[in-house]
Amino acid sequence: MRNQLKTAALLAALSGLLIAISYWIIGGTSGVILGIVIAAVTNLFSWYQSDKIALAAYRAQPVSRQQAPELYQMVQRLSDRANLPMPSIYIVPGAAANAFATGRDPEHAAVAVTEGILNLLPEDELEGVIAHELTHVANRDTLTQAVAATIAGAISFLSQMLSYSLWFGGSGSRDENRGANPLGLLFTIFLAPLAATVIQLAISRTREFSADAGSARLTGNPRALARALQRLEATARQIPMAGNPAFEPLLITNAFSGQFLSSLFSSHPSTEARVEALLKLEQELPRLQRV
Repeated sequence: MRNQLKTAALLAALSGLLIAISYWIIGGTSGVILGIVIAAVTNLFSWYQSDKIALAAYRAQPVSRQQAPELYQMVQRLSDRANLPMPSIYIVPGAAANAFATGRDPEHAAVAVTEGILNLLPEDELEGVIAHELTHVANRDTLTQAVAATIAGAISFLSQMLSYSLWFGGSGSRDENRGANPLGLLFTIFLAPLAATVIQLAISRTREFSADAGSARLTGNPRALARALQRLEATARQIPMAGNPAFEPLLITNAFSGQFLSSLFSSHPSTEARVEALLKLEQELPRLQRV
């Protein structure tokens, strides 16, 4: 519940940033209304198109039961256990080891795994990864992350528009009507996109712990997912995953080794923190299963 409230607050903050930027560009009530309209349109767009965009960004290819029978059986078994519809299954070409889920709801979900992860992980660890992604589907995190990415993109676009208008538009009606607050304009152009990115990544981090815990409960084997996360992090240092950085929050681990980055700008919690939480859950799981 705490993570859900935190996620809702972060999404509200993103929407507030979008409306504030529109207010600075247009001014007054018209700017606020435009911001609300843009937020609604971006949410609607991400509702229907985010899965297709994410799958295309990583060149994911659909596979049938005949093409990948063992993977299909694993996903089917875990989906049945989680009371979820069977998602579409995709394989991402390449040696990088990663996985993600996408889709607006469980009825329109897809799970994608890379060729690298299929070759890297033993069955129990791959099962933990698949269960993690199915938990994202069950919690509708895939839609939350898509909406966050789309709103953050709209904020960056509007900030760029405002920057261009200041450079090339001179002192237009916006300044004549209200007068521009230099600090407000500075925040809008430079800091709002940065703040949007930080909020988007924070949303992703709040959902990863929940998905890890869901995987542990679904498989009954938290340690397998912990081993998988450690293995995936080590592999990412050697073989990073190419793709649009905007979709990195969808992946189970960072697409590349990010030790040089502050945790503030990471799309995932540290692997150490996730492993620690999983091992703690391993101690609690027998008691929780008896309740």
